[in-house]
Amino acid sequence: MKVWIDQDLCTGDGLCEEIAPDVFTLLDDGLAYVREKDKIYATAKGNTQGADGMAVIPDGQLDGVIESAEECPGECIFIEP
Repeated sequence: MKVWIDQDLCTGDGLCEEIAPDVFTLLDDGLAYVREKDKIYATAKGNTQGADGMAVIPDGQLDGVIESAEECPGECIFIEP
């Protein structure tokens, strides 16, 4: 499964990073982005972002990603098969 964040909806409160820090990170712009190990899906990091920048959810992280999506006040986290 894969996950992505719509940065236009992101409120930057950081709940996702607190719940699943191996999958989400906040950057200096105050918005959350998805990550795969050291690769951050953000144009500021030279990678695609949003729906074009989907990260593979690591084994054992799906529950945290689902919880992050459910708790997100901006409703900006999307999980794809």
